[in-house]
Amino acid sequence: MTARSLSEWLGYLEQLHPSAIDMGLERSRQVALQMGLRRPAPRVITVTGTNGKGSTCTFVASLLKGQGLKVGVYSSPHLVRYNERVQVQGVEATDQQLCEAFAIVERARGDISLTYFEVGTLAAFWLFEQAALDAVVLEVGLGGRLDAVNLIDTDMALVTSIGVDHPEWLGNSRESVALEKAGIFREGRPAVCGDIDPPIPLLDQAQALNCPLSIRGADFDLTIGATSWNWFGTDARGERVELLDLPLLDLPMQNAALALQAYLLLDLPWQDVPLRQALLGTRVPGRLDRRFFEWQGKSLHILLDVGHNPHAASFLAQRLHQRPVSGKRLAVFGLLNDKDLDGVLAELHDCFCRWAVAPLPTPRSRSGQDIAQALQNLGAVVTSYGSVVLALEAQCAQATADDEIVLFGSFYCVAEALEWLAGASRRK
Repeated sequence: MTARSLSEWLGYLEQLHPSAIDMGLERSRQVALQMGLRRPAPRVITVTGTNGKGSTCTFVASLLKGQGLKVGVYSSPHLVRYNERVQVQGVEATDQQLCEAFAIVERARGDISLTYFEVGTLAAFWLFEQAALDAVVLEVGLGGRLDAVNLIDTDMALVTSIGVDHPEWLGNSRESVALEKAGIFREGRPAVCGDIDPPIPLLDQAQALNCPLSIRGADFDLTIGATSWNWFGTDARGERVELLDLPLLDLPMQNAALALQAYLLLDLPWQDVPLRQALLGTRVPGRLDRRFFEWQGKSLHILLDVGHNPHAASFLAQRLHQRPVSGKRLAVFGLLNDKDLDGVLAELHDCFCRWAVAPLPTPRSRSGQDIAQALQNLGAVVTSYGSVVLALEAQCAQATADDEIVLFGSFYCVAEALEWLAGASRRK
């Protein structure tokens, strides 16, 4: 068989299974057995949640690396390159490594049909096993209970937040979503929940499995001041531990608080300076991601965020109100058709003086006209454009150095902006 390039592999995987999403573990489990997969690392931390999974995974990995551990992170979706999904010590897997791993999965699966995500997950597990890691942090793709990541018995389960998203798969209530996410819990293994009001099914599942469950607001929490924030947590012996006067972070600090509680329960060295440095050095592209750039002789800045549901929109609105700008705020926005447009706009419609909206480069996109009409109904000033790039350039044309462009609504939206920004940098 002629060796495939990474792009050829990805194209092949996209058409391998009849549907893009097919929840269940049995197919992946059979192939994992054929591959002889074991645990990808001695320590496995699995992260699920409606929002905040990516930054929480990165915070946890940063804290572990700060203690000298070799750490792998599996996350999805990617923004620009598939390689972003599989990282060891913050370095993305190479095309060659991914192609080799895909070939291993392909030989093992025989006539078993796998989805794109399932093949990618098994490939990541295989790559991590080869890398001789100390720990892996695994981000659940969808839900938890039936997600391919849940093949691995976790040593610690993290739930970032619980809101209604993907109702066709997870149900249309917080209770049904919580039950699916609690599916990553394991008998007697610790779990940490960053939602201050977790639904009863999650609590019941923790109790049924005898999982020591740490909940934000009770076992750990944070307070945010004007120039710093404080954290407290509870260790495995029930003793209170504090970190005070931490520097403010660009990423959501409640996810940093969750990561600190998880780290505290891992029985690793608790050293003040390395912990602070690890938090401050954590970056996640596309999540409250501020970029400065030159465009047509002007110095401009943009805030990128992949938030695409009401819960994420509420957090973004809070962050914008906390950090006023001297000029105007200009929105660039696109959304997938299966997302709650009204819920997102209810949180953010009054945060911007002008909106530029556009369809996303996928058949799943909501039309720019639909988004514009919804905003006009709310009294917003809005213009619809044919693409995210055209919308972004329109806002750049009227922006000044005092203004802030905020681009959000989807991974697709942010990916388009990142590629445009890279091009703008090359054109300078």
